[in-house]
Amino acid sequence: MSELTAEQAYMLVQSVLLGTLKNESRTTKSVLAAVPNTNLDYRPDSCGKTAIELVRHIAVSENRFLECVASGIYNMASPALPDNITAPADIATWYEQNFARNFEAVSKLSSEQLIKMVDFRGMFQRPAYFFLQLCVVHSVHHRGQLSTYLRPMGSTVPAIYGESYDSAAAKKAAAAQAQA
Repeated sequence: MSELTAEQAYMLVQSVLLGTLKNESRTTKSVLAAVPNTNLDYRPDSCGKTAIELVRHIAVSENRFLECVASGIYNMASPALPDNITAPADIATWYEQNFARNFEAVSKLSSEQLIKMVDFRGMFQRPAYFFLQLCVVHSVHHRGQLSTYLRPMGSTVPAIYGESYDSAAAKKAAAAQAQA
């Protein structure tokens, strides 16, 4: 793997990755918040995570990746979602608050901090900036899984990359209501 220079890493983060992360975080929050408070043990297959496991995993891991970049250390124990936060909407709020704090810390990193090598659980070492892209693809992957759970759980799918069937139907209903 050809590594970027400090200046290239800084430009990549400032010009591409931070904007992508911010946009994706809005979508992630809307998917997390769309999970209903019932049937949280739903999973389409016994080998998959339950809905609440996915909600918690997405919220925590995305913030863990951001903390990793900001601190230069990948810590499996941080951040910890408090045990008393159990409802998906509350987890979405926790996610959003922690994301804002972690995003701000990452956005202030120097070019040298962005190329600092970080060990990922003893499996590989990569520059800190690498974990921002890993954060995006990891979250998109699990968010896609979770979005397929929503309708079977009795919820609707929010707009993700453009309108969903459900968000378009809600828009039509609101327009019809406004005309009535």
